[in-house]
Amino acid sequence: MYIDEGAGAPLDAIGKSMDAFTQSAAAGQFAVNQSGGDALLAAIAKMTDWIDTRIGQLRLLDQEPQLGSSNAATAMKPYMQQVASDEQGFLTQLTAFRESLVKADEGIRTAMANYRETDENNASQLA
Repeated sequence: MYIDEGAGAPLDAIGKSMDAFTQSAAAGQFAVNQSGGDALLAAIAKMTDWIDTRIGQLRLLDQEPQLGSSNAATAMKPYMQQVASDEQGFLTQLTAFRESLVKADEGIRTAMANYRETDENNASQLA
C-alpha cells in the first residue's frame, strides 16, 4: 500500500493538478464543448452535493468514540480520531477533495467559454 508522507497528502497532488488544470483553462490551452462540459459539471455538482449533505454527519468521526473504558478501548480512542481528522485523515482529505471540485468546476467553465469563443471566431471567419 502506498502512503504519501508529504504535506497535505495524499490529495496534495490532486490540489496541485487542479490548480494547473484551472490555470491551463484560463490560459486558453484547452476547450470543452457544451455537452461535454455539462456532463462534467453535473458529475462535479453531484459529488459536491454528496459531500455537502453528509459532512455534518461525518463530523461525528472527529469526536472521541464511546468505546468504553477497557484498556483496548482507551488505547484505540485517540487513533480513531486521528484517522478521521489528522493531516492525512479522512475528513481533512474529504475537505481537500471538495476544494479540488470547486477548482475543477471553475476550470471546466473556463474551458467551455474557450470553446464558445473559438467556435464564434471560426464561424465569423466563414461568414
